[in-house]
Amino acid sequence: IEQRPELLTASAPADRGTKLLRWLAEVTVNKPNGEAPTLLDPGVKRPAGVDLSKPSPHGSRQRLLELGPDGFAADLRGRVGVEVTDTTFRDAHQSLLATRVRTKDLLRIAPYVGRMLPGLFSVECWGGATYDVALRFLNEDPWERLAALRYNMPGLCLQMLLRGRNTVGYTPYPTKVTTSFVAEAAEVGIDIFRIFDALNDVEQMRPAIEAVRETNTTVAEVALCYSGDLNNPAEDLYTLDYYLSLAEKIVGAGAHVLAIKDMAGLLRPPAATKLVSALRDRFDLPVHLHTHDTAGGQLATLLAAINVGVDAVDVASAPMAATTSQPPASALVAALEHTGRATALDLRAVMDLEPYWEAMRKVYAPFESGLPSPTGRVYDHEIPGGQLSNLRQQAMALGLGEKFEQIEAMYTAANKILGRPTKVTPSSKVVGDLALQLVAVGADPKEFAEDPQNYDVPDSVVGFLDGELGDPPGGWPEPFRSKALKGRTVPQRNIDVSEEDSAALDQSGRPRQMTLNRLLFPGPTKEFQAGRDMYGEVGRLDTLDYLYGFRPDEEHVVRLGKGVSLILGLEAIGSADERGVRTVMCTINGQLRPVRVRDNSIKVDIKAAERADPSKPGQVAAPFAGVVSVTVAEGDQVDAGATVATIEAMKMEAAITAPVTGVVERLALGSVQQVEGGDLVLVIAPS
Repeated sequence: IEQRPELLTASAPADRGTKLLRWLAEVTVNKPNGEAPTLLDPGVKRPAGVDLSKPSPHGSRQRLLELGPDGFAADLRGRVGVEVTDTTFRDAHQSLLATRVRTKDLLRIAPYVGRMLPGLFSVECWGGATYDVALRFLNEDPWERLAALRYNMPGLCLQMLLRGRNTVGYTPYPTKVTTSFVAEAAEVGIDIFRIFDALNDVEQMRPAIEAVRETNTTVAEVALCYSGDLNNPAEDLYTLDYYLSLAEKIVGAGAHVLAIKDMAGLLRPPAATKLVSALRDRFDLPVHLHTHDTAGGQLATLLAAINVGVDAVDVASAPMAATTSQPPASALVAALEHTGRATALDLRAVMDLEPYWEAMRKVYAPFESGLPSPTGRVYDHEIPGGQLSNLRQQAMALGLGEKFEQIEAMYTAANKILGRPTKVTPSSKVVGDLALQLVAVGADPKEFAEDPQNYDVPDSVVGFLDGELGDPPGGWPEPFRSKALKGRTVPQRNIDVSEEDSAALDQSGRPRQMTLNRLLFPGPTKEFQAGRDMYGEVGRLDTLDYLYGFRPDEEHVVRLGKGVSLILGLEAIGSADERGVRTVMCTINGQLRPVRVRDNSIKVDIKAAERADPSKPGQVAAPFAGVVSVTVAEGDQVDAGATVATIEAMKMEAAITAPVTGVVERLALGSVQQVEGGDLVLVIAPS
């Protein structure tokens, strides 16, 4: 013992198996995503004959490293064939599957994409909503995803979507956060940053553009967000002159590449011809076109743009394409084959990758956007493709899933009320929040527009009207704006960077990554860390297991590392006790392990919520289902219109205001409580 003191030093067991069992047992009992829609492992659909032991061929990334960002952009402008970005790893599943595709399913196909499609311009795989969703819903660290994708696709440029000063969040952050985020993303693996601002404000994008240029290794692709129809003689806001003026500012700010970001698929072929021609004639920068196929005709838009010289376009693998996603890759490659602008992609290779994505999509059936076919209604409501699937999820969570056509119509009305802003995160969220609120309370949009002071207004809308996101292209809608802001407390979302955080942001690697997670998404980051402590690294579970739990009489193999695996299984599920708790008998490597799980479907002595009486003006009701936080106490004097509580549901926050002036007589809820729409929050005795 004297010679080997380490024998007396006990190490805490990792207990990884028990943590993973806890997750699987809870999912098996409570079925949060229902029954598995398929039992087919998508991995069996990966292309045969691809030798993964051989290195990936060199591609666009090596070209960028050799030429540098400016030379890379010049090379793109000088190429004859059209270059192609694959969005399947990010925007396609954000638009079709509410961003729910897990890192594991991306990594299973990434090495094949790198070897079979070395002619890709880039793979868009990060940013947008993926960062938030990874932490909030997938129990994943987004930085781990990026590092793994970089390792598995070393020959291809990796591209991300960056929301200007909002980075990947929903509100502006200090420049220190933006520059640190860009530096870390570049170091971990991003090569091309597509930068945009929700209101096309170049000054809001400038810190991100400068941060990208400071890396000296990455490309600043800066987007103008497209809205309206510039080919329509009646269009008086989003005209060709507007876009050319915006592009001039973007070029002056230091962009390497000009991007057209058509978030809702509104860019029609004649407008694409006119806009791309004008940009190519006026500027020397290459032009990259991104669109969504919501109405079903965007392949024609891509071809129209290609015919007048667009340098690069976005597509997705066919099973993950169309409707709210991008046009299908195979259709574009086939259309250009044997022409002067043919892509550098092998059509057979593009098609051979499709069975994997088709099988994978079936696994995520519960998260489908609910749009089974193209819709021309997008020309009315202009809902971005990336928002449409999330908006449907929000509507269902609020009990409004069967009223989606009403939500579309209300979105159209909300867009007009707010002055027709360009709609992309976070401005699109503002319009969506207002639409959901108006449908939830049954408001008439005309009455709301005339007298907004008589209604509860989501915090995001109040912040927007106060200028939190900047000034909209068409100016402020008055007198609506002044009426809506009068007497309201404007939410303060200023993010202060402490000296400690600032020091952490200067350290590359995990200190900076963890600090960025916390500053950008404090709540989801806290939940992610708690979830990892509770359940371990659930990212190692196969997706069928992660989403749907155990299947009886079947072994579930979990690979923890090289040469280290667990074999998990289900033996039996016991009856519920008086508290609604079941004992789930599981196995780890053949050894029995009981796990106690609360069955959420069993109601146990829970006091029924009190419902508000609409005929009594002093009774304050929850406007929709969500988590209510009461901000007043019994005996407090409140004025009509004052905030007495807040409600949060599916990333939307709104104030609940006093309908009358008086004294808070009774609180019907605890300080923070889950409620349904119409539940009583508190009672005010009118003065």
